[in-house]
Amino acid sequence: MKQGLKENKYQFILLVIVNAFVGAMVGLERTLLPQIAEKEFNILAKTAILSFIVVFGLSKALTNYFAGRFSDQYGRKFVLIVGWFFAIPVPFLLMSANNWNWIIIANLFLGISQGLTWSTTVIMKIDLVGSKERGLAMGFNEFAGYLAVALSALLTGYIANQYNLRPEPFYLGILYIILGMLISFFLVKETKSFVDHEIVHLLIENFEVLTQKEIFLKTTFKDKNLSSITQAGLINNLNDGMAWGLFPILYSTIHFDLKTIGILSAIYPASWGIFQIFTGYASDKIGRKWPIAFGMWIQSVGIIIIAMSSELSFLLIGNLLLGFGTAMVYPTLLAAIGDIAHPSWRASAVGIYRLWRDSGYAFGAILAGLVADLLGLRSAISFVALLTFLSGLVVCFRMKETLIKKN
Repeated sequence: MKQGLKENKYQFILLVIVNAFVGAMVGLERTLLPQIAEKEFNILAKTAILSFIVVFGLSKALTNYFAGRFSDQYGRKFVLIVGWFFAIPVPFLLMSANNWNWIIIANLFLGISQGLTWSTTVIMKIDLVGSKERGLAMGFNEFAGYLAVALSALLTGYIANQYNLRPEPFYLGILYIILGMLISFFLVKETKSFVDHEIVHLLIENFEVLTQKEIFLKTTFKDKNLSSITQAGLINNLNDGMAWGLFPILYSTIHFDLKTIGILSAIYPASWGIFQIFTGYASDKIGRKWPIAFGMWIQSVGIIIIAMSSELSFLLIGNLLLGFGTAMVYPTLLAAIGDIAHPSWRASAVGIYRLWRDSGYAFGAILAGLVADLLGLRSAISFVALLTFLSGLVVCFRMKETLIKKN
């Protein structure tokens, strides 16, 4: 049993495909839900509109934590399949909801599903490839997920422009679930044996035997590297939560149609997804710290451009920069966690990191909604840009390089 991307390419490709369907489920909502809130339910307060992102973020964040623990206890494949079962109600609730509470319930199920499925595909890829190609593996994983978010957002915007906001665009969700579940159940194989084998080979080395509480504190506060990674992940998803909720509303105020809003909503996750293949690989060569720091700073520049612009060309540039900056950060953070954490508690550390990272959705939605209601849309977007810049400074001054190059 040998770790490596080439040695396990078929299972790796299957997991990339599965994660594409996982990401596509999020893309169902990316263009349309803020529009549905305003046009069908007459919800005007930005804090209320963004409530669906708060519920999604909190449920996904908490589930991430348990996904790491459960994948160690019950196996990765079992957790992945359970995650798909939680996705089943989502498209039906989205297409038939007659009040906003049902949209929120749909996002509770979506958050749980995403926490279980996306976390598990991350852990399984780390199991398969080992340390040498960790950044590349995470690049492929996040490439598939976020390119699928973009394509799904673009497609739902096109369908809504041709037909209606509901139910037609959400039929896609049923197809995503069927295909994702079939591949996960019949073709994906359990990977926990790879990490068990890795642990056996590392038993001769001294390492800490940690409790869940110790792993939580180490990842969140105590370890300078792990905690720097964790805060960057949280702020990254804080600005993504803001972008998810406020950007479509901003574009609507500029009087773009649904097709154009769909294109703008897709550019950011598409560039995020595509560039991750290259940035993940690059982090295996040049290290983790500086791609993370500069990635946060590039994100902040992209957000500021969007906050200050009304011209389509500048909005496209801002979204491209935001996507490229996020691509520098996202797979690199996961690879850095893998650099630091011992295989015996790596899955738990990934779960805790993702707990805090995806809680950023909730913090971003609440914060951006409150500032938008008090000071306006563009002020809220600019404030999040400032937080993103400051997060890059934390990485710059507190984090050390985590990549150990082996001959």
